[in-house]
Amino acid sequence: MDYEIVIIGGGLVGAAAAVALKQQGRGVALLETRPPAVDDDAAKSGWDARIYAVNPANRAFLQSLGAWPSEERVQAVRRMDVRGDNGGHIEFSAAEAGVPQLASIIENHGLQAALWRQVRALGIPVVTEAAASLSAGVQTASLTLQSGKTLTAQLIVGADGANSWVRAQVGITVKETPYGQHGVVANFHTELDHGGTAFQWFAGGDVLAYLPLPGRNISMVWSTSKPERLTALPPEELAAAATEKGGGVLGKLTAPSPAFAFQLVMRRPETTVAQRVMLIGDAAHTVHPLAGQGVNLGFGDVVEFARISRHAPDAGAHQLLKRYAQNRLEPVRTIQLGCDALLRLFGTQTFPALPLLRNAGLNLVNAAPLLKHRLIKHAMGLPG
Repeated sequence: MDYEIVIIGGGLVGAAAAVALKQQGRGVALLETRPPAVDDDAAKSGWDARIYAVNPANRAFLQSLGAWPSEERVQAVRRMDVRGDNGGHIEFSAAEAGVPQLASIIENHGLQAALWRQVRALGIPVVTEAAASLSAGVQTASLTLQSGKTLTAQLIVGADGANSWVRAQVGITVKETPYGQHGVVANFHTELDHGGTAFQWFAGGDVLAYLPLPGRNISMVWSTSKPERLTALPPEELAAAATEKGGGVLGKLTAPSPAFAFQLVMRRPETTVAQRVMLIGDAAHTVHPLAGQGVNLGFGDVVEFARISRHAPDAGAHQLLKRYAQNRLEPVRTIQLGCDALLRLFGTQTFPALPLLRNAGLNLVNAAPLLKHRLIKHAMGLPG
């Protein structure tokens, strides 16, 4: 065989998998047709539109890989402030949880550059040619490139995103449930100091989040069924709309970056493994961004497979892949179905008494310290 493991897709999750498995001594190759730059100097010109809330468990994982960017571009979340649409309110704080921070807000290009520096430092072979076909047998899997060259491996890992080519090649069907919303993203400068607080509002079927960035800056994610009414606005009007929707909690928002929108879809493949093939990251699952758990679930896939395969002589053995799929099913489904239920609860306007009940629920949880503690520990990826 050419390699033990070939990973297709060099985004955050695929690159993390390559580094983690290489550090365990595996023979790994990474197929990525557009390898990113390994320096993050571009970040100095402004804030990346793609922002992630990395939980403490995954922060520790990435630091163990030597793939954590400069702290000057990382913002600690020390408090979360979640508000319903009829007086409901719940707060989480790092002090309550007995931890330094609840999450780290980090830019895509900074984290990707840090991971790819490790890819290069470890000498992981990078294949930049596109794949043409994939076949898997009992003993090995084969990946044929467009040039006709063939790579063989014990295991092919699909880390190639929500519209996974690998998933399609092995015939794994996927259930797609559109949320009926798009996420509209833009960055703003704030009049008031955010104090390391992440804000979220459920209002009129929309979900608005302010994620803190270093200095007086935030990243906005506005999930809405009518994205065009936001993306079509001039910059100053978009800033005014975001200020108003957030109740002016950070004062006037200014200097927005260009806004862009992306469709929100929950994807649940019938399985995440096939003969000699495994899916991770968005290829294995997608989720609504309201809980900020998408990339955390992807890193969780990598952590779990690296853990259970550490001493396995055959990285693509059937029982090993079956165990991976079983172990990841519950945490992924819990987040997917929890986000879906919360979105539907606050998105329903049909029953007059429902706003009172759902907001009362938020207030009840806010008044129950033990339940709050368990919820926040779960979101942080830590034992409750």
